[in-house]
Amino acid sequence: MKETRTVHLVRPGDCNHYGSLFGGTAMAWMDEAAFVAATRHARAKVVTVHADAMDFRHPVPQGSIVELVASVKAVGRSSMRLEVEMWVEPLEREERTLACRAGFVMVAVGHEGMPTEVPPPS
Repeated sequence: MKETRTVHLVRPGDCNHYGSLFGGTAMAWMDEAAFVAATRHARAKVVTVHADAMDFRHPVPQGSIVELVASVKAVGRSSMRLEVEMWVEPLEREERTLACRAGFVMVAVGHEGMPTEVPPPS
């Protein structure tokens, strides 16, 4: 299945007093990437119904470039299971490191807010 990629620059307002990305900001960015990937697959309104435990593997320092890679891993009748990886790239070098990974479940909803069918995996 196709991947959705988004990029963020880690700015001072995104960081804690240690100069690294807030965990809540990381989760919000990851949820947004999952939302875009699920919307692209379903071509419908989607909502987050579950987020797996986030596995923080590496700090994300201020000034870094962050790339989020989201992909649909499984499709049910109205739900989609996605995986999102957060890669950090310090400005000083090209080397990328996996900083965080999490799974999300999104459900497509129709006009009345009720679950609606999504297409099968492509």
